[in-house]
Amino acid sequence: MLFAYELHQIRSTELIREAERFRLRREVLRERRAARRAHGEPGAEGDTPSRSRNRPPFARAA
Repeated sequence: MLFAYELHQIRSTELIREAERFRLRREVLRERRAARRAHGEPGAEGDTPSRSRNRPPFARAA
């Protein structure tokens, strides 16, 4: 049976790897979008803000 410290080390390593993969995916998407904009290609994902981003998360009281 593994000790609590060893389990913590394993989980910590997994979280670090997951964060690195997430950062790399985000960086690749950002570079792709920048390349599309540079070439003037329409339809680059994320170029136009979605309607839900402009809308407040809750209804305002009148």
